[in-house]
Amino acid sequence: MIVRALVSESGVGRVRVRNSAAGAVNGEGAGSPGFEHEFTMLFDAHFERIFRYLDRLSGDADVAADAAQEAFVRLFRRGSLPDDPAAWLITVALNQFRNAASQRARRLKLLTPTRGRGAHSDPPPSPDEAAYVADERRRVRRAVDHMPIRDRELLLLRAEGYSYRELAGALRLREASVGTLLARAREAFRAHYEESSDAP
Repeated sequence: MIVRALVSESGVGRVRVRNSAAGAVNGEGAGSPGFEHEFTMLFDAHFERIFRYLDRLSGDADVAADAAQEAFVRLFRRGSLPDDPAAWLITVALNQFRNAASQRARRLKLLTPTRGRGAHSDPPPSPDEAAYVADERRRVRRAVDHMPIRDRELLLLRAEGYSYRELAGALRLREASVGTLLARAREAFRAHYEESSDAP
């Protein structure tokens, strides 16, 4: 079986599962008969937020889509669900992202403008609003760039709705320490953000 996540320009797509030889959809090689259904449900529930998180972390929608897609490909090849699928998926996606980031040595660019906005999106902001938004993005980017990578990952994953248990699993932390680490990360962000307002 081959799993293909058909990712649109914005990075969000759907999974098509097909038999590479016969072109028929079935559960062969995919574990239990219900695995394919469970896999599709997981994709629908988690792909978009994994993609968004990685896109914000990297500033590169292509890298984010590739890493998120590879996590699902690996899950499908595994043929069975792990104990905590959400934590497993984000851990694999993060590892894929880190590998890509180290190979390409790309600088992080948080909060890039959303790609592929539809033709019927809201009207463009006024020049003053656009300047304000651009300035806020620069301040956030500057603050995040000065944070340790673990703090950065904690804040962005939490912003995507991951639980303390999922954060602990994805970042290899003790669950009991996640709340304290998140509080410290938020304080660090606030401090860097306030400093960035004074930067040229």
